[in-house]
Amino acid sequence: MKIVKLSEATALPIWRRPIALLFLVAMAMPIAFSTWSALLNNFVVEVAGFDGADIGLLHTVREIPGFLAIGVIALIMVFREQVLGLVALLLLGVSTAVTAWFPQMGGILAITMLSSIGFHYFETVNQSLQLQWIDRDRAPQTLGWIMAAGSGATLLAYVAIVMTWETFDLSYNFVYLASGGITAAIAVFALLAYPQFEAPHPQLKTFVLRRRYWLYYALQFMAGARRQIFVVFAGFMMVERFGFEVHEVTSLFLVTLIANVLIAPVLGRIVAIFGEQRALLFEYIGLMLVFLAYGGVYLFDWGMAVAAALYVIDHIFFGLALALKTYFQKIADPGDIAPTAAVAFTINHIAAVFLPVLLGLLWLVSPGLVFGLAAGMAGVSVCLALLIPRHPVPGHETRLGAAPVVA
Repeated sequence: MKIVKLSEATALPIWRRPIALLFLVAMAMPIAFSTWSALLNNFVVEVAGFDGADIGLLHTVREIPGFLAIGVIALIMVFREQVLGLVALLLLGVSTAVTAWFPQMGGILAITMLSSIGFHYFETVNQSLQLQWIDRDRAPQTLGWIMAAGSGATLLAYVAIVMTWETFDLSYNFVYLASGGITAAIAVFALLAYPQFEAPHPQLKTFVLRRRYWLYYALQFMAGARRQIFVVFAGFMMVERFGFEVHEVTSLFLVTLIANVLIAPVLGRIVAIFGEQRALLFEYIGLMLVFLAYGGVYLFDWGMAVAAALYVIDHIFFGLALALKTYFQKIADPGDIAPTAAVAFTINHIAAVFLPVLLGLLWLVSPGLVFGLAAGMAGVSVCLALLIPRHPVPGHETRLGAAPVVA
């Protein structure tokens, strides 16, 4: 496979350039993953009879590969990052395609593990390549557009489910095969159609854990813990408490995606104008209020409409997480991006290994307490975000460090 330096990639046709590849895989991944997520709660409840404890166990298993994302460092000693990312995307597609073939607890856990390896290893490499291939000055806006492209692809998948699920009486098997097959086909195309792009700064292929990145690590840990509660229990609540069916759950996801497609580029612009600290503070304070309101849905029976609105608002706030990427891009040594992406992904998933199963048991006692804990985690994130400088640079990673020298 031909190797092309980033500086020479502008001579290629637009569709074969690095940015085009980033957009392509950003659209390919959610076709499989978002379809899997949209059907999951109904699939496990209707086919396998899962309860809150079972869904917690499933998501704990799903997050183990995220915790082991540090293994990417070993793999990039053998494989180029670009190849590794596309092979992981292929694994995600194939695993999603065969999900409905395993309707028992053991089979669901096994296939979930495989698809999760594909998803988490792809995401680890993809985040690294984004920060290496996108110019720092244009990163917030470009990341916003890439996020919008991924949301757009998910939107098409959700529209297809909503329009066809009841009309054609589709099966879980058909939808999983179609969505996973499309993602796998795009991964194969990308492996064959694109040259290997070489960034100007070689990446360290060793474990990197630097003291000066401590705030980034802490924010990643809290983001992972907080995110798990939303991913595991927000959608499950809509099925268990309000009896949502597949097309209704997907319709909710559809509204969320439309909001993301429209707002994601704006979020990138917000980060560029107001900076990472203000963007993250706005996100964390907003999420804290949303999680408290989720608890209110259970404690005060605020109803389905409020719960659905909170779900959409929740997703919009999470979109500002791109500010955490650009914060790291500004403080990192260029050669640290790939190994630190793997370390950060592992840190992000430390809580994911034990939180879902423990909170699944708490869910059986008090769902409101689960969301109350999430609000507390968002509050901790607010305190950490206050330590981000207005203009972060190497040597001035936190407000506790020395101010940058102005020439």
